[in-house]
Amino acid sequence: MKVEQISIFIENKSGRLAEVTQTLGESGVNIRALSLADTSDFGILRLIVDKTDVAKLALKERGFTVSKTEVVAVEVPDRPAGLAGILQILDAGQVNVEYMYAFVERCGGNAVIIFRFDDAETAIKVLTQNNVHVLEGERVYTL
Repeated sequence: MKVEQISIFIENKSGRLAEVTQTLGESGVNIRALSLADTSDFGILRLIVDKTDVAKLALKERGFTVSKTEVVAVEVPDRPAGLAGILQILDAGQVNVEYMYAFVERCGGNAVIIFRFDDAETAIKVLTQNNVHVLEGERVYTL
């Protein structure tokens, strides 16, 4: 029930983000979700793509520093307090959220949020025990 995410460390200068997306496009890789956090010198671009290994190899060949991380994709009711309800379940289960970001597509009538937890296995257990739908990686890559 985990999803592979790639993280790319990029210099915070004009053209670097374009180079990443161009490299992925030339490699036939489709971006499904993304998050960019930056400082004055560098940024961390986190991506969910349809072909993780192809993306990682293509970016490394272009000199980018790339790592792979496991995250969890969770269906969140797309209504006021939908996310709050999920976070309350996680809090009750004593699960810490390290970061999260929204997915590009919806799943049915629900939003999809990508979570990075300090303990993914416990998070998945807590969520599923509370009838929260956690998406399989194969499903996420094709949304």
